[in-house]
Amino acid sequence: MNKEHISILAIETSCDETSAAVVVNGRDVRSNVISSQIALHTLYGGVVPEIASRKHIEKINQVITEALHQADTSLDEIDAVGVTYGPGLVGALLVGVSEAKAISYAKKIPLIGVHHIEGHISANYIEHQDLKPPFLCLVVSGGHTHLVKTLDYGKYEILGKTMDDAAGEAFDKVARAIGLGYPGGPKIEQVSKTGNPDAIAFPRAHVAGSAYHFSFSGMKSAVLNYLNGCQMKGIEIHPADVAASFQQAVIDVLTGNAVKAMEETGIRQFALAGGVASNSALRQSVKQACTERDVRFYCPSPILCTDNAAMIGAAAYYDYLAGKQSGLDLNAVPNLAL
Repeated sequence: MNKEHISILAIETSCDETSAAVVVNGRDVRSNVISSQIALHTLYGGVVPEIASRKHIEKINQVITEALHQADTSLDEIDAVGVTYGPGLVGALLVGVSEAKAISYAKKIPLIGVHHIEGHISANYIEHQDLKPPFLCLVVSGGHTHLVKTLDYGKYEILGKTMDDAAGEAFDKVARAIGLGYPGGPKIEQVSKTGNPDAIAFPRAHVAGSAYHFSFSGMKSAVLNYLNGCQMKGIEIHPADVAASFQQAVIDVLTGNAVKAMEETGIRQFALAGGVASNSALRQSVKQACTERDVRFYCPSPILCTDNAAMIGAAAYYDYLAGKQSGLDLNAVPNLAL
């Protein structure tokens, strides 16, 4: 095997995207195929785990075949297979893990189980060839809100995380409450562009005893209480103002904790990651905070912020170099800690 040229087939099925990618040497993406289920789950106002699992089973082989085709390669030329094994929806994860184990066994190539959050962090390596640890990373998605110190490839220290709802989860719940539907994040961002972010004073929650932890449950409750109060008093509700004010409150908290981490750690590189990192207002807020402090700012393109297999391939490559491999007893771990 040519160690100079390591091709990894990556698989991601942690939620409602079935994705496969071929990634060479961790940063060269030859293909990144994503089959989304958003239209299907929109009917139910959110992801239905059983339906997600069934769709992954239907799509997984087609997606892998297409990824290999786009990369102009075959399984015989793949050096290892990387797969998300947690955290996520257990049924969805099991589809990807089972597929990866079958390929590993049949082709006698290494199997690498990848942590989903590590994948999001590693998405930054793909478009930013100059980025190397150490750096700070704010991971903001539908299921996670983590402020992470990336010490080295595959080595992390969690500075802070949410104590209740993830930021993306709060976006979804607020979007549903003001009648925007699913998926909440992109719809709140769109509507916010015509709203006044200072119209309603929603709380900015801080966790006692920790400068870096997050809490979004109270913020979500404040929005619901505001809406209920308006309905009871017959006050007209302006969805754009509610969305913009809520979004600004979330961004203020995320940016505030990020700034504390920059100033207290002295690390001069800061990255965003995760689905909510595709929010343009959040990107602009954190980028401005970095510019003001002479900190280099990194963020993947929106397609690499949402769930995709290319980021899993990037993470798997560095695990491969470090000699980390999984056995064929690899299982899905829905609540896997970083």
